[in-house]
Amino acid sequence: MNYADLKGYIFFDDELIEWNNAKLHVLSHGLHYASSVFEGERSYKKKVFKEHEHTNRLIHSAKTLGFELPYKSEEIFEIRKKVLEANQISDGYIRPVAWRGSEMMGISAQKNTIHFALAAWEWPSYFSPEAKLKGIKLNVSKWKRPDPSTAPVNTKAAGLYMICTLSKHEAESKGFDDSLMLDYRGYIAEATGANIFFVKDNEIHTPIADCFLDGITRQTIIKLAKEQGINVFEKRIKLEDLNSYQECFVTGTAAEVTPVNQIGDYAFIPGTMCKNLIEKYSLLTNNKI
Repeated sequence: MNYADLKGYIFFDDELIEWNNAKLHVLSHGLHYASSVFEGERSYKKKVFKEHEHTNRLIHSAKTLGFELPYKSEEIFEIRKKVLEANQISDGYIRPVAWRGSEMMGISAQKNTIHFALAAWEWPSYFSPEAKLKGIKLNVSKWKRPDPSTAPVNTKAAGLYMICTLSKHEAESKGFDDSLMLDYRGYIAEATGANIFFVKDNEIHTPIADCFLDGITRQTIIKLAKEQGINVFEKRIKLEDLNSYQECFVTGTAAEVTPVNQIGDYAFIPGTMCKNLIEKYSLLTNNKI
């Protein structure tokens, strides 16, 4: 579908406006120089999951890029509520985004107005744990996650996602669902929009989040696992180590908990651990635990 053609309302710079009227100027700094930050959030039965954590990260991302959002946390909470109510959304995806405007056109942008918008659309959970256990296939991308000294890797800044788009397009052209990205040192990092976990002998291993986003869903899954007495190890993992793992899954706001059945030439069998965490995460997002 064309997201520009959806019906409903978007919050845009202080007011709710009709969906197709939410427009920005072609000379906006955010478009030309990627001075833009965003979040990906979900609501379950009208309740935004991890709302405070997402809002704090949005504010952190903006400050890291050198600007402040025009709204405080409490105001953003209210904006979300208004958008969900205006669009009559119960289970949905929420996209707040902030960017620099068009007052200056060049690398410098100290005088640019900071714009803010928030959109939401329906996104129900279609799949049962059993259906999800089919798993997805990942290509191994040629693009790598950058050194933290070269990019603001702990933010959801728009510019960081171009290599993700390139990686995902390459994967899809080869018949894969997504790509596994290595980091600048050659260690396993994450998928293009989700963190990754591996299972061996009923223990969970996951890459250290030192050059990619430590996802909110990632943190949630680690907590859920530890609460069940499952050992979770954050460590350096190489591609050649994958032969030793039995299960693999990715996590994220959109992905939730999604098993992986293939990475390049390496095969995995989604099993007990994947099913357990899918079920626990579903119970958590639906306020049942």
